[in-house]
Amino acid sequence: MSTETELPARLPLFLTDDDVEALSDWGVAIDAIRAAYSAPQDDGRTPGRIFADSKREWMRIMPSIPSSGKLFGQKSIVGSFADGLRVSYLISLFDKDTADLVALIDGNRVTGLRTAATTAVGTATIAPERSLRLGIIGSGFEARSHLTALSHLLKFSSISVFSPTAANRERFARDFDGIFGASAVPVGSAQAAAEGADLILCAARSRDETPTIESAWVGPNATVISIGSTTPGQRELPTDLIGRASIIVADTKEEVVHGSGDLIAARNAGVTVDGLVVSLSDVLLRHVDVDLDHGIRIYKSTGSGLQDIVVAEMLVERARAQGRGTQLPVGIVTTRK
Repeated sequence: MSTETELPARLPLFLTDDDVEALSDWGVAIDAIRAAYSAPQDDGRTPGRIFADSKREWMRIMPSIPSSGKLFGQKSIVGSFADGLRVSYLISLFDKDTADLVALIDGNRVTGLRTAATTAVGTATIAPERSLRLGIIGSGFEARSHLTALSHLLKFSSISVFSPTAANRERFARDFDGIFGASAVPVGSAQAAAEGADLILCAARSRDETPTIESAWVGPNATVISIGSTTPGQRELPTDLIGRASIIVADTKEEVVHGSGDLIAARNAGVTVDGLVVSLSDVLLRHVDVDLDHGIRIYKSTGSGLQDIVVAEMLVERARAQGRGTQLPVGIVTTRK
């Protein structure tokens, strides 16, 4: 404790879930993510996630001090099983120069925005530069947001979508048919969506944590996006498909290698995982070359506090410019030590 304290020169801003929805912009978010990952990375700036778990309640903290921008902070995810499962997301941002609290943001929609924006940047580094036959497994929020984000950087010649619920895949196809210059059609199986596709988007959680696609369905030069296996217990890609890959580009290399169920299973099966996985930053900085036309290329995501903070700073900048959000009547003191 210190008695030498200062109140912030500018009171903090609060952005609600509705504010985030109104302020979101795919192009600006993609630009923010690309800039963040195009800067040299330092593990000390974005350490791994911090977990607390009582079995009834749990908490995950994802901190980051981006090398770009003026703000730093963390996203907190808290959950409780007291009444089913209830989850809340809160992002807190601080000024790099003064350590003042700048903003508190409902992180619910930020998570979806930053995940899909990062996927678009990552996929663009490994996908062929031509119109692609896209196969999608899943028809929910992740599938919709990822298709929309991908459309900003990639072109499609056709879109096939599978969901176990026929009405859901049919609705998805209707909603996106012709929107991005390609027809969208529902198909009756994950195999039908994956076979013959240049790009496969895995965006459906497995009900029993088994892979959602099979290696035999994936062509020898296909690009695969995996976003649904973010913890050691989750599975999305089969081990033999990982073994066939020529390269795996990861948004957060250490967490993908050591914290994703897919990569853990592959390592346990004898696949030399560490030699396959490279960081998105290394690809963008051209430390690693990628053959866009040959070999199976996988983009694998577990998420990162870096993504949350740079996208959240973008939202704050847009909120200030548009006069949106709620200025809090009080702030927290900053102390001198």
